[in-house]
Amino acid sequence: MLPARALAGVPLALVILALSGCSSAWGCSDSTAKRGEAGVRVQVEDTYGQRSGVTAEVVDWRLEPHPQEPSEGDRVHFRYRFGGADKYSGPAVDACAVDKKRVALGCQTVYSAQAFGPGGDLMGDGWLAVAHPEQVAGVLLIPNDQSYDRRTCDQDIKDGGGMHPPKPAGKGDQL
Repeated sequence: MLPARALAGVPLALVILALSGCSSAWGCSDSTAKRGEAGVRVQVEDTYGQRSGVTAEVVDWRLEPHPQEPSEGDRVHFRYRFGGADKYSGPAVDACAVDKKRVALGCQTVYSAQAFGPGGDLMGDGWLAVAHPEQVAGVLLIPNDQSYDRRTCDQDIKDGGGMHPPKPAGKGDQL
């Protein structure tokens, strides 16, 4: 049996917990950044639409069999460059093979941390498998930084919420 004094402090403890964010009534909210304009060369943007000072560029692309899976047929082999990026904590952007109407045929996220080079000029390459390689008209990058996606309110009501990158681009998206 708890003494009356201890029971008297229970409502106060509940109020403190509610005000500290341990209650779903705290007001956590999530929002998603608007997808930026895709291009061959883009200025990387954070979730608030602010330029980060980093550029990402598709240097070239071609259709060819992947050297480890040549029997799979042609894939899109592309090279990219991050200018002004930090190799260890730099950005990531979506790269998409597109048709003549800029409809995505296949996409993947490319990370500056996977690229190599001196200073802030980092080069990398990637492969995109698409159903109809003959329809590929180019490779575009989407400027939204995909390297950091903070926790959502559903995952952590106290510390989650805020701006999140847009959903990664995928097959069929109009860019």
